[in-house]
Amino acid sequence: MVDVNKLYEQWLADFASDPETREDLEAIAGNEQEILDRFYTGLSFGTAGMRGVLGAGTNRMNKYNVRRATKGLAQYLLTDPENAQRGVAIAYDSRRFSAEFAKDTALVLCAHGIPAYLFDALRPVPILSYAVRHLHTAAGVVVTASHNPPQYNGYKVYGDDGAQLGPEAADAVTGYIQKLSYTEAVPMDEKEALDKGLLHIIGDKEVDDDYMEDIKTLCVQPQLLKEEGSKLSIVYTPLHGSGNVPVRRMLREIGITKVAVVKEQELPDPNFSTLKVPNPEDPTAFILAEKLADEVGANVIFATDPDCDRLGVAVRGHDGVFHLLTGNQIGCVLLEYILSTKKKQGTLPANGAAVKSIVSTSLANRICEHCGVDMFETLTGFKFIGEKIQQFQDDGSHTFLFGFEESYGFLSSTFVRDKDGVNASLLISEAACACEAEGKTLYDKMQEIFAEYGYYVEKVVSKTLPGMDGLTRMKEIMKQLRACPPKTLAGLQVTAVRDYLTGERTENGVSKPTGLPKSDVLYYELEQGNWVCIRPSGTEPKIKLYINTNAPSKEEAEKRNEVLRQDAEKLLD
Repeated sequence: MVDVNKLYEQWLADFASDPETREDLEAIAGNEQEILDRFYTGLSFGTAGMRGVLGAGTNRMNKYNVRRATKGLAQYLLTDPENAQRGVAIAYDSRRFSAEFAKDTALVLCAHGIPAYLFDALRPVPILSYAVRHLHTAAGVVVTASHNPPQYNGYKVYGDDGAQLGPEAADAVTGYIQKLSYTEAVPMDEKEALDKGLLHIIGDKEVDDDYMEDIKTLCVQPQLLKEEGSKLSIVYTPLHGSGNVPVRRMLREIGITKVAVVKEQELPDPNFSTLKVPNPEDPTAFILAEKLADEVGANVIFATDPDCDRLGVAVRGHDGVFHLLTGNQIGCVLLEYILSTKKKQGTLPANGAAVKSIVSTSLANRICEHCGVDMFETLTGFKFIGEKIQQFQDDGSHTFLFGFEESYGFLSSTFVRDKDGVNASLLISEAACACEAEGKTLYDKMQEIFAEYGYYVEKVVSKTLPGMDGLTRMKEIMKQLRACPPKTLAGLQVTAVRDYLTGERTENGVSKPTGLPKSDVLYYELEQGNWVCIRPSGTEPKIKLYINTNAPSKEEAEKRNEVLRQDAEKLLD
């Protein structure tokens, strides 16, 4: 058992010369619960890097955790000195201390003789992913907590393929980190790093211009945009984040000029003061945008989160009201647009492939089947989609066309290996333009897809289990479900069980490999193509329940989803 009070006193002594850290620690003196929460464990590092509430302590995001993680990364890279000399690209978003953490990251790397390529201002996640491949660095780091509330920040690490670290590499970095104290990672002086040629500041011409040129090649119908783009009216909000400059530049350069930006949410704001949370899947994030859309007569609104890897979309229905599309619906609209358009053009490759996570809608499978394109499924985490893209390129088996996750992440390029909100903004704008050229809206397109393939409803339920007790409880829930799996849910027979921890899919007592890496996930296949999936979050103290249903009509699919949700939630008790 960790002696949290001893650790607390140790931090007070170790960082006595740091007034901000000492003041933060002294403010919680005598608060046993707060001291326990801050020191009962270290902030975990995994395939998604690390993420946590800002503050002093081993279980908080602070410069000492960032430096320690960076020293661990440096030691990992130095196992191949030649590789390490390629350096590390570093970006950051608009959150509190993002710029400071990014500079600390760069200077700790420099202290180990590893070149650091630090962007001169905030940049989206996709530009960092692009920069790793473009500059041929050995790794990348982006300081961000994505769409979490303002009290959070995080640290994500990328491999030389531009995708987030895979499990094996993340475990290796973790091994180095765990051997380090919180005091031994010391940054190099900035002037010294510059003088020695170890610190390189990346301006807006070294990476951004090339990224933008490559993004424009993703247009499916560039001629349509030239002819019709200026007619489309869009409202965009960057939600105070890093998408503001690149998204607007991209839209302007492809010919979409009627773009009204929500002024109140245009500039960086680490407090996200106009929002409940800076999350483009939250309907309240669109309140100001909807008001502006009514003023300018726009039928499409989209929003990117602070690090611009996710895209949310709202479309005006025939009732005049804006409808927020789910991540699954956006993914299916974009997938259907890309595949059907390429099919009409005669440019759909015979070995075309799409990729989605196992918790994303089965509607995408139907669309791919109809268009003659193979659909591949991966574990949750866009790094696995990135790995699939690389596999296609290595073995020449398939041509990657589109990948997505239900959590509002989309990609149609191969030069970026993570979710790309700029790429997605281009595609949704082009799809909207194509609809309007036919006298339709994106809302009409979504209804056409449902009419063609059936109505699919997806719901995600998250149960928060914070603290040390929460982690124990999550493990108990998964252990109990493995010991006593349900045979029916809401009257629907469980036809097969996929246990990704054992790597087996069991149907009628016969088990076969899932073909995917091991992960603590349970997936229940139900009658008529319905399913339920349970997964502890890798970045938050939550256990997530995914409920997917389908039926010929919206009413029937929604009713089935609600009944199934109520029954499936009992599995988390």
